[in-house]
Amino acid sequence: MYFDEFDSPEWKILSQVSRPSRYSGSEWRPDNNKLSWDDAKLRVCLAFPDVYEIGMSYYGFQIIESFIHSMNNNYLADRVYSPWPDMEKLMLANNIALTSTEHKKCIKDFDVLAFTLPHEAAYTNILTIINLAGLPIKSSERDNKDFPLVIAGGYGAYVPEVMSEFIDAFCIGEAEALLPELLPVIEATKNFSRDERLRELAKLPGVYVPLCYESGSIITRQISQKLFRLDSMIVPSVNIVHDRAAIELFRGCSRGCRFCQAGMVNRPVRERGINEAHDSILNIIRSTGWEEAGLLSLASCDYSGIAELIDSLSSELNSRHAKLSLPSLRMDGFSVNLAEKLEGLRSKHGSITFAPEAGTQRLRDVINKGINEEMIIACLNEIFSRGWDRVKLYFMMGLPTETQEDLDAIADLSLRTLRLGRAMGRKRLTVSVSVSGFVPKAHTPFQWEKQDSIQELRDKGRYIKSLIHDRALSIAYHEPEQTFLEGVLSRGDKRTCDVILRAWQTGARFDNWTEYFDLSRWLEAFEYCSLDPEDFTRERYESESLAWDFVNVGVSKSFLLRERHKAYKGDLTQDCLSGCAGCGIGCVK
Repeated sequence: MYFDEFDSPEWKILSQVSRPSRYSGSEWRPDNNKLSWDDAKLRVCLAFPDVYEIGMSYYGFQIIESFIHSMNNNYLADRVYSPWPDMEKLMLANNIALTSTEHKKCIKDFDVLAFTLPHEAAYTNILTIINLAGLPIKSSERDNKDFPLVIAGGYGAYVPEVMSEFIDAFCIGEAEALLPELLPVIEATKNFSRDERLRELAKLPGVYVPLCYESGSIITRQISQKLFRLDSMIVPSVNIVHDRAAIELFRGCSRGCRFCQAGMVNRPVRERGINEAHDSILNIIRSTGWEEAGLLSLASCDYSGIAELIDSLSSELNSRHAKLSLPSLRMDGFSVNLAEKLEGLRSKHGSITFAPEAGTQRLRDVINKGINEEMIIACLNEIFSRGWDRVKLYFMMGLPTETQEDLDAIADLSLRTLRLGRAMGRKRLTVSVSVSGFVPKAHTPFQWEKQDSIQELRDKGRYIKSLIHDRALSIAYHEPEQTFLEGVLSRGDKRTCDVILRAWQTGARFDNWTEYFDLSRWLEAFEYCSLDPEDFTRERYESESLAWDFVNVGVSKSFLLRERHKAYKGDLTQDCLSGCAGCGIGCVK
């Protein structure tokens, strides 16, 4: 699908699709693997189930491709992305096979098709890629040993039953820990029958093979003690969502927010050394020409050397007119100081973003947010006194124990932010508020909770908006229909496989894109499969078996239950850095 022959029929269809640059394959690539297709002993195609400009913004993809090349000089890694529906339609009509970005090879000719599962709304796109690759949709129907093995990792792999009929093997954990064992086995078993290959994969730690799974077995998440170092990145020739260099400062989170799946499943915290982080950022900036570098982590402000790192980078980044960005800030003075340092690398102040998550202190304690009213007001005073006049605030609605007072408090805190800024002379101040519906996630203390219905979320969103009447304060809430589908699929089981297949067959694509999302397709699919979608959003009994219980992410179920009970009492759990909370992970030193 990525074409370089101008007279080919494939190239000619590009004039008929939106954003043809998505399919051109035009990139600047590091000179870290010049292995030819014919010389490769193992060929891996990394698949991202969204369009190019989304997938190329995914830092994990850049890491995994480079990591595979670093593992073995005879291993070739390439990429593929989900074509937009207009391209998919033309490919099917013209019998054009899906091909990889760099080597322009048919996906069917690779040894491995490796998906990342970034979010639930991408699941139908996975079926699209499998179909356009010329493979049977279901794993049980891929009886040809020459078919590539279809594997998957990422957050979705921690609830694997939802996609278990389509994926041959799930990788539970981190690529740096799994691939050094997984890929050599795949290479060594090329001439085995398909069943034999799957049985060999099923023997590996952290690998779940649905067709070979023995009931009662536990699949344990694999973690890497050392973060892979990236010193260069692939640079697209077209605009992407996050058009910047990036580096992962650390992995994991010590905060313990009870709603956050990423904070639970990525434990323990593992930091990159300051010197390594410093050198990597500068190497990437020098080799790519990017003028911005993102310091990525779940809570980048918690990096132990963050201030020192920013200071050490300032001089050279200034000379290159480059800037640093942090994806998340805590509501405290330290974070504001960091933001001020970052703004020192720019010509003027941009916007600043915080996530109070809840409007009342009571509810912030329920979710273990770890900030109080005094910290919030002090933080706002700091940012306004230092010149910011664009503030973004993120909240959730539908959290456990939520009351009318909590909804009122979202609007109240937003208006107080506006009034405080104006009182401090910020005459051009604007406040943007985003409210998303709470989704109970597996492997969190709230995995047993009921999720609000579509109507409940819509009513709450409209109510909060009705309390705001100032043009300088904009408020938006996430579409409740999309939140509902996310909730259904995030705690699904094997039954949802048939629903996903039916929805895809009737046209479901790009369900995280508002212009393509259609809930009626999904409701019809549930009815067709004789399932009630609300069975997946209901409250779960603490004693019942959960579809993901056989996946051990390291955090114990007893810890999650304790945290749930503490939430209902409004009790806080200390930050892991202040003392062990007894989650069961066994911190890596």
